[in-house]
Amino acid sequence: MRLNRYLALCGVASRRRSEDIIRTGRVKVENVTATDPAMDISEEDQVSVDGKSVCFQKSVYIVMNKPKGYVCAVEDRFYPTVVGLLSPDLRAKRIYPVGRLDRQSEGLLVLTNDGDFCNSLIHPSAGYQKTYEVLLGEALTEENLFSWRKGVPINGKVVSPVSIRVMDRKPARRWVSIVLQEGLKREIRIMASHFSLSVNVLFRRKVGRMELRKLKSGEYCVVELQRLWRLIRQGGSV
Repeated sequence: MRLNRYLALCGVASRRRSEDIIRTGRVKVENVTATDPAMDISEEDQVSVDGKSVCFQKSVYIVMNKPKGYVCAVEDRFYPTVVGLLSPDLRAKRIYPVGRLDRQSEGLLVLTNDGDFCNSLIHPSAGYQKTYEVLLGEALTEENLFSWRKGVPINGKVVSPVSIRVMDRKPARRWVSIVLQEGLKREIRIMASHFSLSVNVLFRRKVGRMELRKLKSGEYCVVELQRLWRLIRQGGSV
């Protein structure tokens, strides 16, 4: 088995990220530094990353309603993390969030220890859209709605949502539904600020066709891989 695949199966990182970890000399096999991601190893070999032993973990897949105020990280010096919301037995399985929602955002979040699944879900070529419901601090005018649809300059290029529409919710013209293909860091907040609009609530409703409807804030559930892919690709609520 290739070393980078072994690390992915251990939940260390995706295969691609594992290659970087290996090449930087952070991995040892039988106490010897290994820098070749294609190195062939067996399940019996002793492998460590940054001095910590790693071994096969049963893959776990979790769907969470992320609450506001938590960061999408395994650990953080200043703020509570989404992984900290999990039970101790799940935290012991090296679970990490797939993608990110910023600390002030809420809603649907997937967590796992399966690096290959993580890469399959978040890689741009996968094309899974994400749907957000946003409460703006100010009303969105028709002029700004038209301009937002055309795109906003971010980091030197024009970025536009797949779709944006005003929702039929009060306060009038302040709730919008936004669909993104490839979410950049804080993309919605940056877009809103371009029109001098503040964001009061940013809630992720969907990943692919999987929709958050049942889980309350801070709740999560463990899902089998086959069902999770079915939810993402074919639809259903959690």
